[in-house]
Amino acid sequence: MDDDSSGGPGAQWRVRGVSVEGYRHRRTGTPCQDAWLYTVSGPPEDSVTVLAVADGAGSRARSDEGSALAVQLAVECFTRRSAELPPTASGVREALRDAFLDVREEFLRRTGDESNDFATTLTVAVLTPRWIGYLSVGDGFVVLRAGTVDGVRQFHLLPQPAAASEYSNETVFLTSTDAERWVRTACVRDPEVDGVLLSTDGLAQIALTWVDGQPQQPRASFVAAMLRTLDSPGEDPDEDDEALAALLRSDKLTAVNADDKTLLRAVRP
Repeated sequence: MDDDSSGGPGAQWRVRGVSVEGYRHRRTGTPCQDAWLYTVSGPPEDSVTVLAVADGAGSRARSDEGSALAVQLAVECFTRRSAELPPTASGVREALRDAFLDVREEFLRRTGDESNDFATTLTVAVLTPRWIGYLSVGDGFVVLRAGTVDGVRQFHLLPQPAAASEYSNETVFLTSTDAERWVRTACVRDPEVDGVLLSTDGLAQIALTWVDGQPQQPRASFVAAMLRTLDSPGEDPDEDDEALAALLRSDKLTAVNADDKTLLRAVRP
């Protein structure tokens, strides 16, 4: 399990992340192949927070290294591109794609001829005072908490990347030859957004509702509970993380999905 504290002095978002190995990996002693990372840059009044999660391909020999490298490059490249602060939604999406290409190019350069052994998905959210940017390749997902209707908190699933084909559940990876084709981006401008949750697909069946095999919307009770623990943290954040990790490893959640699981959450304090 990895954990981290809030983004430092002046950060506008409180951020915590947890990754746990799935049941199959616990049985075989295989390392967790998920990874997460975040960074905060810029002055307190105009800071940019970049959140990234990645899910290494279970069948690839070095996918745990691949997911760790992917999130490292993502926070570097997306922070650099976000510093330009594009004024339009189309400009934001273009900057996100440019950052993705930066990540992919450097990832392939570092992994060389063995890049397929490091295959991983990648999902990124960029939180700025003016907009929230989102980019995903593979099957990670992002949920936003924004506003209320009749006193009820509202949660929104950001658009999912399309499947690789109409008849396939195959996941697209950062290293896939046509990865750029399957990238999904979005730009959200909503001052009421006060909670963001990123996850790998190990929690998709639990955190989302599904129809005909397709995710439809967030499961409000689960997402609300995950963000609420960060809204009102305990005296020891590490103990909170241990409790969340125990929940993610629990028989109840493992029965739904035995894969590695990652939650990276950000809320406005």
